[in-house]
Amino acid sequence: MSKPAFTLRPATAADSATLFSLILALAEYEKLTHIVEATPQKIQDALFGATPHAEAVLVEVDTGSGRQAVGFALFFHNFSTFLARTGLYLEDLYVDPAWRGHGLGKALLKHLAALAVARGCGRFEWSVLDWNQPSIDFYKAMGADVLPDWRICRVTGAALDKLGAP
Repeated sequence: MSKPAFTLRPATAADSATLFSLILALAEYEKLTHIVEATPQKIQDALFGATPHAEAVLVEVDTGSGRQAVGFALFFHNFSTFLARTGLYLEDLYVDPAWRGHGLGKALLKHLAALAVARGCGRFEWSVLDWNQPSIDFYKAMGADVLPDWRICRVTGAALDKLGAP
């Protein structure tokens, strides 16, 4: 496969609708559309509002008739108490299936790893669904360790309201 001409660039507020479309495509791939509450406006507020909570990078390809966003990575900083350093946490990475196998996902991961190094982060980490073997294999090929002893704990909805009640 030939490598298409592509560009990685930070997303801007003007990209909120594009990010939303890519997030919906990711949710479809992961069979999680039923939990999507995001909207273009919520994305704009969360990423580009008064207090940005995350950042995103778009990957765009040259289609011959212009540039088209075909993937993204959304990330934020976390903190390791053991390292006493920030880390970079990749919340989501997605490349449209038609554009997979061209090095775009690899370019996104390498870009974020370089960003983590430049920002002095002690870790670059993310989660992957246990059934998503193609992604697990891809991440391992990129040098990632898939940690078998860790489980994600999540509290949402009514359970979160109950836990957070006075």
